[in-house]
Amino acid sequence: MSSLPSGLLGDLDPTSDRAVFRQIADQLREAIDRGRFTEGAKLPSEAELVEHYGVSRMTVRNSFSVLQGEGLVHAEHGKGVFVRPRPPVRRLASDRFARRHREQGKSAFIVEADAAGSHPQVDSLEVKEEKASQDISARLGSVRRVLARRRRYLLDGKPVEFAASYLPLDIARGTAIAEPNPGPGGIYARLEELGHRLDHFEEEIRARMPAPAEVKTLRLASGVPVIHLIRTAFDTDGRAVEVCDTVMAADAYVLSYQLPAT
Repeated sequence: MSSLPSGLLGDLDPTSDRAVFRQIADQLREAIDRGRFTEGAKLPSEAELVEHYGVSRMTVRNSFSVLQGEGLVHAEHGKGVFVRPRPPVRRLASDRFARRHREQGKSAFIVEADAAGSHPQVDSLEVKEEKASQDISARLGSVRRVLARRRRYLLDGKPVEFAASYLPLDIARGTAIAEPNPGPGGIYARLEELGHRLDHFEEEIRARMPAPAEVKTLRLASGVPVIHLIRTAFDTDGRAVEVCDTVMAADAYVLSYQLPAT
């Protein structure tokens, strides 16, 4: 007799041509989607699922592997398998670069962290002059060399994104932008102080699986994809003044947009 609460999980369909471990994964996934297992909740143990379904431990483990590969759950050694929390940060594109935030001395990341009730940190900071890649050069109007600013962002000690900003040297060299800490409001506030009043941003976004180095940098669990975003900032003269290449952990963000109806 199963020790699981009645109705929590269903039964296997012996007439189905779908593999048994996939049927179990389907039922666990449905239970997660329906809220029977909430964020952070522990799934039934291997022993409980073996008893409930009458299958081997290997079959149950294969079911867990399917859900881990989908990024729905994560395993903690010696503790069990848990439902992965939903993304904590809502990234509102229409608001994150509002001038009022810069005037308050806040960067976009700090604004989002405050809204999520999380503690923001920046580490792995590197600032240096370098030759522009072909893509970055084209986006910045055929510049040959750039000031590159690379940094990793953390929320409550957990890495959530890694970003590299590239700025033309004739704008950034010898300014606060070239300092490790550019000051309140970040580099966009400094650009505007230098006379490059920001007019608009263009973003290209795609989702993909991470490269090995990105898995290490962002400490990604198995099955978690990344959001790769490239943003170009333009001033009121139409000049591209910065390109930011960002890789974000997809389980940390919800990308939110407000679009005009006309």
